[in-house]
Amino acid sequence: MSYSLDFSAVIDRLPELLVACLATIGLAIAGMSLATIIGVLGVVARRSRFKPLRGFVIGFVELIRNTPFLVQIFFIFFALPQLGLRLNPTVTAIVALALNGGAYAIEIIRGGVDAVPKGQVEAGLALGLGRAQIFRHIILKPALRAVYPSLTSQFIMLTLTTSVCTSIAAYELTSVAQKIEADTFRSFEVYFSITLLYLVISSLMMGVFGLISRISFSYPVK
Repeated sequence: MSYSLDFSAVIDRLPELLVACLATIGLAIAGMSLATIIGVLGVVARRSRFKPLRGFVIGFVELIRNTPFLVQIFFIFFALPQLGLRLNPTVTAIVALALNGGAYAIEIIRGGVDAVPKGQVEAGLALGLGRAQIFRHIILKPALRAVYPSLTSQFIMLTLTTSVCTSIAAYELTSVAQKIEADTFRSFEVYFSITLLYLVISSLMMGVFGLISRISFSYPVK
């Protein structure tokens, strides 16, 4: 049985796919922004003097890193309503992406923070800087520069993970592709097309991250 390719169905629905690409990028940006905040705050808490706070962060990281993202998003969407907390699919997707990305961001940023020489911290103390100033100016920025490639790679992975959000009917590229495939029965054409679209989205993200790197981390190391 021969199969003839016909991309006309995809071309006709291209506007829907492009809007879905914007929705995917929106989910990714929202998730990455919150994940970055969680990562920075998590590192601060991880270095806290309060043992219960450090234990909470360690437990959070281990819980997220050792459970599948699909289980996490199902728990938020299906289990939390049993406790009275009901979120719509889009908010659930953003929260799940933020928590998942934040757990990995904590460990990545912590690695960069631990790599900062202690002598620089001692120099900051000698200059009379407060702990908050030392963390912000002496520790955090060099640490972010050191881990930026790893952090952006994780965020690219987070962007692609948005496809899992179709499991709770969140509006994004894969969910729209599934609808088009169900309407047209052109599986190869539809999924080949969104593969290319995901490649374009990832390339755009890498370009943006590269631009941010040149703007924010262009100062000399020594």
